[in-house]
Amino acid sequence: MRVPPPRSLAATLALTLVATGCGTAGADGPEGTGLTLGYFPNLTHAPALVGVEDGTLEAALGEDVELRTRIFNSGPDAVNALFSGEIDAALLGPNPAVNGWHQSEGRALHIVSGAATQGTGLVVREDIGTVDDLPGTTLATPQLGGTQDVALRWFAEEQGWDVDTAGGGAISVMPRENPETLDAYRNGDIDGAWLPEPHLSTLLAEEDSHLLVHEPDLWPGTGGQYVTTNLVVGSEYLRRHPDNVRSLLRGHTETVDGINDDPERAGETANAHLDRISGGRLDGALVDEAIDNTTFTVDPAAPSLRAGAERAAALDLLEPVDLNGIYALDPLNDVLAEQDRESVDGLEG
Repeated sequence: MRVPPPRSLAATLALTLVATGCGTAGADGPEGTGLTLGYFPNLTHAPALVGVEDGTLEAALGEDVELRTRIFNSGPDAVNALFSGEIDAALLGPNPAVNGWHQSEGRALHIVSGAATQGTGLVVREDIGTVDDLPGTTLATPQLGGTQDVALRWFAEEQGWDVDTAGGGAISVMPRENPETLDAYRNGDIDGAWLPEPHLSTLLAEEDSHLLVHEPDLWPGTGGQYVTTNLVVGSEYLRRHPDNVRSLLRGHTETVDGINDDPERAGETANAHLDRISGGRLDGALVDEAIDNTTFTVDPAAPSLRAGAERAAALDLLEPVDLNGIYALDPLNDVLAEQDRESVDGLEG
């Protein structure tokens, strides 16, 4: 028996919408001369880590548009910041973006580009040799109802296992913040976790761990491609400052190209930025592995967004949602046309 989805996120978002009217005047400033970008200290957000650290995004925006940044550790916090006008754009996972779209009734945000696909999977203890060994184990995900949480719960659903949101069922799914997962694993509190990079590779570096489920293998219909990170912009900011958004997208596209052209250098740059914002560098080999395990692309992999939303709804973690209009890809396609590159499609394209 499934437990109804938690309403705290929906309530928080709804209250924020009422209070702010989805405006972005606070982040934009009275003269419209700035852009505040939010992102996570995850390597699946490397287009922001690299683009901010090496100055590509700032240069693309130009001298008249001040680039400001904010670091987040959860999708709902970043979505709330978009709603309240504290930030104008953000790197977001698909589920937070869909939740924000749904709770604002399509008024608060639009996905303007892809950023990353892949880079996720299930790492478990060495003595868990096959999927059939999973019942009775305790597994972590970054956040209840988040992208990796839905992935693990859907995987369990496909095995025919009942799993609830209180940690009960055939497997116990216990969401916890990524920085806590490694200690929980070492202490024996969990048997594994479904994680994004670099946390995936960090857990894999433990002597008694191995990758049990490589998530790209679960997406044969899309050639293993599924969205991990999108670039999202507040709807009001997009309406008021389309030129700034196009400039941001030029920098974003240039950064993604640079990561793919020289992943080693990109890893070094991302690691330097992680050190600057969190006070610690990651092992260089781990960063290289994480970058290699992730595909960076401006293509939003739109069909996988819809599949993820449908899975979340089937798991009672999200109400059924109409995603028509969530993508606003014309600015990106304008940038790609400037470079004689193929356009990308959303769900309507």
